[in-house]
Amino acid sequence: QVQLVESGGGLVQAGGSVRLSCAASGFAVSTASMSWYRQAPGKESEFIARIYGDSTSAYGDFATYADFAKGRFAISRDNAQNTVYLHMNNLKSEDTAVYYCVKAIGNYQGQGTLVIVSS
Repeated sequence: QVQLVESGGGLVQAGGSVRLSCAASGFAVSTASMSWYRQAPGKESEFIARIYGDSTSAYGDFATYADFAKGRFAISRDNAQNTVYLHMNNLKSEDTAVYYCVKAIGNYQGQGTLVIVSS
């Protein structure tokens, strides 16, 4: 069955970087549209980025980002590891949240990984 397991969260200083991982099983990330979302304490879930499946278009690893993520965050995937990543740079205190990945079709999501940015 489809399973998504996030990791890589933790405590990081403002201005620092972190790479989150989303290990997938039960399907191939190379042909799936995958997204990252986050939910900060007391706030609604927020879209961060999406990478489109190879088979959906001629654009390869085409990705889209929320405005706040452009220039600081990058989504990528390793097909051999069947893993999707979220690279986050220049972190700010407002980036503190639980981050989770979502498989678009079927709306599967993982349990999330907590990132705390200390100022």
